[in-house]
Amino acid sequence: MADRARAGRADAARPDPEIDPCSVARTLAVVGERWTLLVLREAFYGVRRFADIQARLGVARNLLAARLATLVEHGILVRSPYRDPGSRVREEYRLTDRGRELFPILVALMQWGDAHLADPTGPSVLIEHRDCGRPVRAELRCTAGHKGLGARDTRAVHRSGSESGPGRPARC
Repeated sequence: MADRARAGRADAARPDPEIDPCSVARTLAVVGERWTLLVLREAFYGVRRFADIQARLGVARNLLAARLATLVEHGILVRSPYRDPGSRVREEYRLTDRGRELFPILVALMQWGDAHLADPTGPSVLIEHRDCGRPVRAELRCTAGHKGLGARDTRAVHRSGSESGPGRPARC
């Protein structure tokens, strides 16, 4: 019951994607909840089955079912039937192309956590390039190829016709 109440409060606090033009707010309305990001982490680790995700995360079944339903609804995961020998048909959850596009976001979150919150012995998981074995990093670059960009190297340019712009507060 407490989980359901918390889930309701979290959903009520989310921006309404129908009226908020900000892509950050709209994205957070879909994937911005803690359990959702952890479910995605497990999906990127190759964990696909409900019971396995639940066991690894320790999340309540109703919360996991709700988060998986949201990810399926938004085309981030797709349900795929499977059957273990002697069992009924069940569904597992697989990342779609849209879901795989979220990988750099999780890597960036992991990088930040490794830099600021990791145990003194270092991060518990490293992401490596399969071909060369070297660590993977999320990095900003512009379409001209300039790499290693940070907040001070960029600016937000408000498009004409958008709700925010010169003389109006930026919503994103």
